[in-house]
Amino acid sequence: MKRSLLALLLLTVPVAFGQQPGSVSNDDHQLIQQLLQRVQDLEAEVQRLRGGAPPTPAPVPAVTAAAQPPAVQTPAPPAERKPAGMPADSMGGMHNIPLPVTEGLQFRGFSDIGFTDSDQKGAHSTFTQGSFNLFMTSKLSDRVSVLAELLFEYDPTNAIHTDLERMLINYTVNDYLNFTGGRFHTSIGYYNTAYHHATWLLTTVNRPFLFSFEDQGGILPTHNVGVAANGLIPSGPLGLHWVAEMGNGRTSHSVSGAVAEPVQIMQDENSRKSFNFAAFSRPVGVPGLQSGFSVYADRLYPTVGPKVAETIWDAYVTYHPSGFEFTNEALVMRHAIEGSSQVFHNTGFYSILSKNFGKYRPYFSYEYLNIARNEPVWGSVGLRHGPSTGLRYDFNESVAFKLEYFRLMRRGIVDVNGIRTQIAFTF
Repeated sequence: MKRSLLALLLLTVPVAFGQQPGSVSNDDHQLIQQLLQRVQDLEAEVQRLRGGAPPTPAPVPAVTAAAQPPAVQTPAPPAERKPAGMPADSMGGMHNIPLPVTEGLQFRGFSDIGFTDSDQKGAHSTFTQGSFNLFMTSKLSDRVSVLAELLFEYDPTNAIHTDLERMLINYTVNDYLNFTGGRFHTSIGYYNTAYHHATWLLTTVNRPFLFSFEDQGGILPTHNVGVAANGLIPSGPLGLHWVAEMGNGRTSHSVSGAVAEPVQIMQDENSRKSFNFAAFSRPVGVPGLQSGFSVYADRLYPTVGPKVAETIWDAYVTYHPSGFEFTNEALVMRHAIEGSSQVFHNTGFYSILSKNFGKYRPYFSYEYLNIARNEPVWGSVGLRHGPSTGLRYDFNESVAFKLEYFRLMRRGIVDVNGIRTQIAFTF
């Protein structure tokens, strides 16, 4: 009650004198002191009439002409979006949005609204409601933290689905050793751990199709369920890091559309586990430079046909000092057919170049993916490549508008030209 009366008095007195809150004259100061004392006297009288002991008078706060309203505390964002979308943490894993420094559950939301049109035969122009991303973090102790990412997303039939994209617990021993368990983004190369599900974090409208998520037709095991470890490597100015992961891998049956969920969350289809090792360098002498590689290995058990030994090599170099980004990443996916001499090498790469001019960020990217027609796992994807160029405009730290032109070229199919627009935001 006292706080309510005090707040009311502090708001009404400046208004009565035609002043703004936080700007108090000497006469106002004396009046406020008298009113505060009157409130304490009234509280003491109420306590006396109720038969209780009067409360101990609290010291009257000093009010000065330079008084300022209290600062509003807002939750720390899950990731500080660097101008070029550089990764937010220094581990390359954890996966890669730093946890708040305060204890307790913290929430952050992301979503977007878009529009797409193209000259593809049979395609329709359409507005799209992007997925609603609920990002949650909690620091349980100085060493233990939890991260979760829950998405409400739509499929091409306009049905809504709920997907817990990430749910992991992290234990930090020191800068050289961290343990993670749960569902995480696989540390294949750079893009998959530098950019997550929120489109607001992306410079472009969409992810490169090389790194599309599994439920969006992507060919890579971008998610995994298992355990991981990461940390620094004592290397002085080289700034070396390492990441090691073991998990269930991607279900073999999803490549033929036999199952709806490609990520093996509750039950692995076999006892073989996937393994991934990554290392990268962030040299102290060249701020914004990062280069690295990763090697992923698994074995696929398709419902039809022989087993397939899968190995994915990835290498990248990205340079993103303040206000600039130049990222190049390439990978080779090797599929060796068990019981035969057949070996397929699928190749892909992307490049992104962008520069910040105040709130404007023009960008250009090129993507390429080539899979042989008779490849037993992803042969239906074929060859696809093309450029896209656009402009991102940041209204403020929470809302961005993107306008993009793209051209898609595929083997044996008429080329497609189109535009995409998007309003991405965080709250």
